[in-house]
Amino acid sequence: MPGITRKRTRIQAENENRIVSTSLDVFSSYGYRGSTVDQIAEAAGMSKANVLYYFKSKNDIYLAVLEDTLENWLNPLTELDAEGDPLLEIQTYIHAKLKLSRTSPAASRLFANEILQGAPMIGPYLKTDLKEMVDGKIAILKKWMQQGEIKTFEPIHLLFMIWSTTQHYADFAIQIAALDSSPKTKLHKDAEMFIDTVLLEGLKGPNYSGAFGQQ
Repeated sequence: MPGITRKRTRIQAENENRIVSTSLDVFSSYGYRGSTVDQIAEAAGMSKANVLYYFKSKNDIYLAVLEDTLENWLNPLTELDAEGDPLLEIQTYIHAKLKLSRTSPAASRLFANEILQGAPMIGPYLKTDLKEMVDGKIAILKKWMQQGEIKTFEPIHLLFMIWSTTQHYADFAIQIAALDSSPKTKLHKDAEMFIDTVLLEGLKGPNYSGAFGQQ
């Protein structure tokens, strides 16, 4: 990607990061097709020519934003530890996803828009890198099931449920605000408590001997 592989000065790196971070709001608000380099330049407080110095096209900017978004959103899943307390590991992952929904809602909306459009930019990634990582985490969940630490079920649906539940707070923020006037911090704390009670308590297997519920 332009500006990523070449050696950069501190100023160049800062400008590229600024373009990527401000472009996130533009793309999440207007989608790829509805966004323009002029909008991105205005959001970044830079000239269009300066933006195109760092990234050759809108497509290159979009790819850089998606790359940054995927890295931030998938990091919590990579940290699921097979040797950890199963319920606490899953709880940590859920809470991390809820925090991202609160602090980076635009990133979730951008990803959702890309998927709704048929994943034209990240389709190959979903079938390769993401699939490989998810398969690894499913293996961990199956191990916990075999040990009786969590109940037995088709593990991919747990990930689907976590993703849909936590990212709902970002993707449908306007609807949530209309239905619940709680401050965001309280809203998400209440969501954590609800998911802990309903989902994690329901996952507890017959041989679970960890610390969940004893904090």
